[in-house]
Amino acid sequence: MRRVVITGAGTINPLGADVAQTFVAMREGHCGIGKLEIADVDRLSIQIGGQIKGYDEAAHFNRQQIALYDRFTQFTLLAAREAIAQSGLSFSGALADNSGVVLGTSGGGLNTQDDNYRAVYEAGKNRVHPFIVPKLMNNAAASHVSMEWNLRGPSFTVATACASSNHAMGQAFNMVRCGMAKVMITGGSEAMLCFGGIKAWEGLRVMSKDACRPFSATRNGMVQGEGAGVFVFEEYEHAKARGAEILCEVVGFAMSSDASDIVMPSKQGAARAIAGALKDARLPKESVGYVNAHGTGTAANDKTECAAVADVFGAHADMLMMSSTKSMHGHLIGGTGAVELLACIMALKDGIVAPTIGYEEPDPECALDVVPNVARDADIDVALTNAFAFGGLNAVLALRKHA
Repeated sequence: MRRVVITGAGTINPLGADVAQTFVAMREGHCGIGKLEIADVDRLSIQIGGQIKGYDEAAHFNRQQIALYDRFTQFTLLAAREAIAQSGLSFSGALADNSGVVLGTSGGGLNTQDDNYRAVYEAGKNRVHPFIVPKLMNNAAASHVSMEWNLRGPSFTVATACASSNHAMGQAFNMVRCGMAKVMITGGSEAMLCFGGIKAWEGLRVMSKDACRPFSATRNGMVQGEGAGVFVFEEYEHAKARGAEILCEVVGFAMSSDASDIVMPSKQGAARAIAGALKDARLPKESVGYVNAHGTGTAANDKTECAAVADVFGAHADMLMMSSTKSMHGHLIGGTGAVELLACIMALKDGIVAPTIGYEEPDPECALDVVPNVARDADIDVALTNAFAFGGLNAVLALRKHA
């Protein structure tokens, strides 16, 4: 089995337009959640979100591209540009044939759908743009990444709600590890902050009207965000031979299904995914120093996740640091695991653990070290990142510091 390393990272999210800005915001405990600036916001009961403010698509793409790229695709391409530039890779010949893309998203081109529902049903138009289908399809971002960088290997999209990015990155990891690909561009993106996207989530009654406060006894729901995180997963010997900078190593992945309820999480399902990632990585539980939590800020998720972590780690759970960066950037749904992977890279490479901001009051059912409100310096060798989705679909990645 081949070793897999990360040699490039890119992002655009409510905390920053690139990785450097995002790291600064995470270190400072900055909150990227605020009042939504979208059409018909006054008709929504939920009016906050982790929105990328001041974004100008015309500054990054020409008119022809904008006609083809939904907002989630634009975010993906911007993050991919940064990640691939950092990696120093160019794709031609045999390397192009052995490099691919696997990305996660849940809503895909939801902004495009929302705009065109308005055009047809509200404005009464009888025609839509001929590129609407290729603009809104969930695989649009993966396809455009493959075309822009000449990636001719396996390319596809994973849609498993809130676990989409982790499932995608797990598939990329396994494809490089087994030799199916030399390099995989992976991660995820989401852009669901439109009227239809928020209105649909309002119906679930799991959204907060004021803030995301994971693990705090005063938490009252999740807050949606938007953005993308993209990474270059590369076979270690290939990266070493070309002298690439290695950000960290991906060492394990596991997934499980609760097979119990479409929305309520299961402690047993989450625990099996966490334990499975450690088993796949062949690491003792005592080696883990940091867990990037799914940590949505809902009553059910947070206590279930804490119980699962306590079950898997036993006495070592009291030695772990576990934080939720959703408190800062919101829940990016299908893209959330990708942006949260950045917090793991920061912990492993820079020795800084991102905090759970908005923490007000301890909850006995979340009695772990959740790094409340202030980032922490720490020497972390191994980190896990959790994703637990509606439908009971769980995906956990294990990462290790590269010496």
